[in-house]
Amino acid sequence: MKSTHLKTSERALPQSRGCDAPTAFLMESNNDVALDIIITNVVAVFRTRCHLNLRTIALEGTNVIYKPEVGKVLMKLRKPRITASIWSSGKIICTGATSEEEAKYGARRLARCLQKLGFKVKFTDFKVVNVLAVCSMPFQIHLIEFTKSNRPIASYEPELHPAASYRIKTLRATVQVFSTGSITVTGPNVRQVASAVEQIYPLLFECRKTPR
Repeated sequence: MKSTHLKTSERALPQSRGCDAPTAFLMESNNDVALDIIITNVVAVFRTRCHLNLRTIALEGTNVIYKPEVGKVLMKLRKPRITASIWSSGKIICTGATSEEEAKYGARRLARCLQKLGFKVKFTDFKVVNVLAVCSMPFQIHLIEFTKSNRPIASYEPELHPAASYRIKTLRATVQVFSTGSITVTGPNVRQVASAVEQIYPLLFECRKTPR
């Protein structure tokens, strides 16, 4: 398994470990702790610049599910494992990729599939819009202490959800922090997800549980 080393002073995008495995990369914090950040889902959107007949796609396409009640078709690819939501307007949203490169490759494959069905597709306006990642801290966390120290950015309602929420407006990222040390991060792209982990690490370190 290959991982890209992501240092605080020099940042690099992660490399995929194959279509069936999430993408992972390492971040070396200022405390020389390597954090393994795993990308589990990349959401991307693109447009075809042509009208798409959903009924034609449903009848002639492969691995498709027609949902006329919501006006879209779902099309699935096996390599890479991507699910596309297709609208007649030509807007297509792809989910399931584990890297930005894989998302673009899958989107292009979907465009070619539609071209083979007779549509005059032009692959345009591709953009990654959301990235989901997970990461485990090498320690457990006092969630109440973390929330009190970082209000109002942080919030914690244990009656509703077991994780504390921490929002970073400048990065448009949200971090869900669990007492076990596990965190989930959502952001607009991989770079900003990595920046969110880098930014929150020292705050979590201050609220770590010390072993007895």
